[in-house]
Amino acid sequence: MKLTVLVDNNTLIDRYYLGEPGLSFYIEDGDRKILFDTGYSNAFVINAKKMNIDLEKVDTVVLSHGHNDHTGGLKYIRQLPQEIDLYCHPLIDEYKEHNGLDISMPLKPAELPANFRVHRERKPVMISEHIMYLGEIERTIQKVRPLGNDYLYDDTAMVYVGKKGSFIITACSHSGIINIVEYVKKLTGNDHITGIIGGFHMQNDEELNREVCQYMKDEDIEIIYPCHCTDLKAKMALGRVCRIAEIGVSTCLEINE
Repeated sequence: MKLTVLVDNNTLIDRYYLGEPGLSFYIEDGDRKILFDTGYSNAFVINAKKMNIDLEKVDTVVLSHGHNDHTGGLKYIRQLPQEIDLYCHPLIDEYKEHNGLDISMPLKPAELPANFRVHRERKPVMISEHIMYLGEIERTIQKVRPLGNDYLYDDTAMVYVGKKGSFIITACSHSGIINIVEYVKKLTGNDHITGIIGGFHMQNDEELNREVCQYMKDEDIEIIYPCHCTDLKAKMALGRVCRIAEIGVSTCLEINE
């Protein structure tokens, strides 16, 4: 698997790409070309072009949840001509707000043209040889919610299922990063997590930081790439208990084990 960061809050020095408070990954696994989220704007399209990534080769789109910083860019690819399978949770287009502000996805799956085959899935689905769409995450372990009233059940993630273990690809982890890891372990039957990339929704919450950091330390996860909705204090806390790596727009990872 090859994963390229098209959009993140963070940009890297001497790499001249656009950043925004959103997330978008381009993933290749075998013949599959997967777009995981679309960020907030058309920044992912501009960055992909600069990186010589041809979005007309994308055959699969996965949407992690229905917030506009992950789905706002969907309207910029609806003109793509190829057949595309789009995977999302059935509740993704329900109305969502934060502090009275509408943060729902601006373009609904039903508004996409016919070449987008929409799969509303609660259950896990293998979308490539090694990558699984998780569907609705079981929330059985984590005690502290990423937000106090966070009932965003359309939040999902993906996992690369390797021979040595699982590499988790998450977006905002509204369902709880601990719950996501435990659900992956249950689905794959393998307790070894080789890495995690994505947002953990650890923002100005000391109690959540303590719970997640203790869990990550106990799990002995090989490497973590925290981004998007993971603030500096949380990254520093994670860095004290496990190996973390910097991530930003144009980061490229190759996972083959």
